[in-house]
Amino acid sequence: MHEIMPDGGMKLLKPAFYATFCGMEKQTCDLLVTASRLITGTEQPGVDGKAGVAVRDGKILETGPAEKLEAAWMPAVRRDLGNALLMPGLVNAHTHVPMTFLRGFADDLPLMEWLTKHIFPVEAHLTDRIVSLGARLGMYEMMRTGTTAFVDSYLLEINVLQEAERMGMRCAGGEVLFAFPSPAYDGWNGAEALYREQAARFGGCGRVQLAVMPHSVYTTSDDVLRRSMQLAEELDLMLHIHLSESAGEVGQCRSLHQDRRPVAYARDMGLLNERAVLAHMVDVTDEELETVAASGAAIVHNPVSNLKLASGLARVQGMLKAGIPVSLGTDGACSNNSLDMFETMKLAAILAKGCTGDATAVPAMKALGMATVEGARIFRTPGLGTLAPGAPADMIALDLDEPNLFPIFNEVSHAVYAASGKDCVFTMVDGRVLYDDGSYTDGLYADTAAEMQDLVEWVKGKE
Repeated sequence: MHEIMPDGGMKLLKPAFYATFCGMEKQTCDLLVTASRLITGTEQPGVDGKAGVAVRDGKILETGPAEKLEAAWMPAVRRDLGNALLMPGLVNAHTHVPMTFLRGFADDLPLMEWLTKHIFPVEAHLTDRIVSLGARLGMYEMMRTGTTAFVDSYLLEINVLQEAERMGMRCAGGEVLFAFPSPAYDGWNGAEALYREQAARFGGCGRVQLAVMPHSVYTTSDDVLRRSMQLAEELDLMLHIHLSESAGEVGQCRSLHQDRRPVAYARDMGLLNERAVLAHMVDVTDEELETVAASGAAIVHNPVSNLKLASGLARVQGMLKAGIPVSLGTDGACSNNSLDMFETMKLAAILAKGCTGDATAVPAMKALGMATVEGARIFRTPGLGTLAPGAPADMIALDLDEPNLFPIFNEVSHAVYAASGKDCVFTMVDGRVLYDDGSYTDGLYADTAAEMQDLVEWVKGKE
């Protein structure tokens, strides 16, 4: 007998051994997860009937019919999820996870007023503890709702990276870069020194990794933007920036930068290449989409945040037709107000249909790909976003006994159009269980929630 421990690790209660089955010698694995249905990824067929995934050392060894895997593998831990849909974990490709501490604060305002008159004044008083708590709560929410990887930028971001490392989430994050001092640095030299120091720990393509994060074209400068890409190239990191988020941003950019719109200005600053990930891209022209496509840059679509802040409707079908890789993000919990990627995935698909009058604009399979493999590109980790041999064992399971998921004709359709994050009952990253049917394996959720509640009065006093 073997069991999953409270920290998500696995305890071997009986020595692993080789056995024979129909004359075939079984191989050992750390874990065999089975469920009634399986989606392996956007480019691979699913499995008819009961299916499974064999895992060893945090990697997927094999997926397929449960009977076949049970015959081939001798697991240290065996987990049957019953009537559930196993699928790749979702990738939240643009968020500011610590902003959970501002959830519901300064609602119903346009982007620039919301940001400059309410959010920035509070953030001027941030502490490491507040950022850590906000990040932890955000990661609990993502675990609970089926997200296994996220791309994050915020102030005092080292606390996010450290919490992700401790909690087991997959994260690409970096300190947000401005043309003015922030709580983490005094100016560009301080920011660059900070990045170099953190690259020694979080550089490369591990589970927690660094990315260069200039905030936007209206909060930086020519020098900061040029140096940001130079730093990304030198340290071999991705670069992530808000761009063309609203008509207001476009107007501001034109007034600041010789009538250049954000895309043209970003191009002139050397930001548009295969390292660049552009968040939002709402107010764009056909010519600008062609420019982005030719550069190799990718776009992150944030439909819920765009609508809540009245920033506009992104031209997702046009992006896809131009050949631009498009992923999905929730943005922060202060402008969404949740981190539920299932909600984001459904809205991305149906908004594209409604905006174009074309029911095939973003089909379910494309939406699923935007929420998995397209976001996974940012991590440069082979196989991420799929349940394929050699891929990281990042997977989730949806409870198919929930009334909104019954009956079932098509698994992908259910995942995109019928499911919500609250249907998720199992979340695993790198072969480690993080959330299991109501339980967070690090055991700190109750304490975190209590401390977050204490921050409400503090926020009110800082506005």
